[in-house]
Amino acid sequence: SWTYTFEYEPSLGNITIEKGSVTVNGVSLTVVNSKNTGFSVAIIPYTYEHTNFKHFKIGSVVNLEFDVIGKYVS
Repeated sequence: SWTYTFEYEPSLGNITIEKGSVTVNGVSLTVVNSKNTGFSVAIIPYTYEHTNFKHFKIGSVVNLEFDVIGKYVS
């Protein structure tokens, strides 16, 4: 498996939680590490092969969607 780390603007604050959901380019994933300016997800081989994750390079721009409900529940 692979670990991908994504960063976002510090002005957004810490909008992810560990074990929470996030969507990257339409792929729903579980956050494995959360920081104030980003988060990490683990990508299994199936996801890597069947999504565009295999084409990502350092610095790639992606679409991020966050589960704000999970943030408020925690």
